[in-house]
Amino acid sequence: MATKEIKSKLSKNEVAPGFARDWLEFTDPADPENIYKCDLTWLTSYWQCIYGNGCCGIDEGKPDAGCCSDGAYYSDKEDEARTLKAAKKLTKDMWQFYDEARANKKGGSLRISEIGLDKDRKTRKVKESCIFLNRKDFAGGPGCALHGLAIKEGVHFVETKPDVCWQLPLRRTFEKREMGDNELTVTVIGEYERQAWGEGGNDFNWYCTSNTEAHTGKEPVYVSSKNELVAMMGEAGYAELAKHCDGRMKAIALTQKEQKKRELPLFVIHPATKAVQNQR
Repeated sequence: MATKEIKSKLSKNEVAPGFARDWLEFTDPADPENIYKCDLTWLTSYWQCIYGNGCCGIDEGKPDAGCCSDGAYYSDKEDEARTLKAAKKLTKDMWQFYDEARANKKGGSLRISEIGLDKDRKTRKVKESCIFLNRKDFAGGPGCALHGLAIKEGVHFVETKPDVCWQLPLRRTFEKREMGDNELTVTVIGEYERQAWGEGGNDFNWYCTSNTEAHTGKEPVYVSSKNELVAMMGEAGYAELAKHCDGRMKAIALTQKEQKKRELPLFVIHPATKAVQNQR
């Protein structure tokens, strides 16, 4: 069967998809029947979230919505329950749509969810974006109310936001691999690139993971997103990943020093990160 060719709408300073990547595989220290397959090109890039500092938003004309335009699809019932528990802690001065989330009858539960595409449950949309997105005119400031809750309580937003929200732009998928008479699980940790969203992603007005404007972080992704990766891989899995990433970063630095240039044939550097480095 012929594969449908999908062309992405690339924004200014965004590198084209399909570039080469370096991958690392290792057995999960906590589970011999699970293999981690990790995208080192992405995890050692210098991407950072630039919401409120240059983010143009995935929908044209809605830069303040960032990637929160459509609301978040829950991964399962537990994800929705955890999000609801966090929402109950929000106060009126923290959440612009506090009143809209209240049930019409006294004592009713918060109305934070709705049915989306394919009958999957997701956070409600209010005024064309997620119910938890405080707009720029809100006295408490713009941005995700659940993110603000995490800051107020001194916890990481992994504990307060829906799974897809705290994971982005990391992406975790699962594969099966036949190994003799056994079937192993392969957990893939990589970049949630534009194409991963399907046809809808190709129409995004702007997208950050391969845009040079967002590859300006002070730390590589595996360091800046440690909490998210630990939640996805466990402490032992992350420790093994970090060991290999640390070695890679040291080797890259040494190679750059010796060659005195950015062309590194031994390592596939994320092209967006590389473009920023070449400008320095």
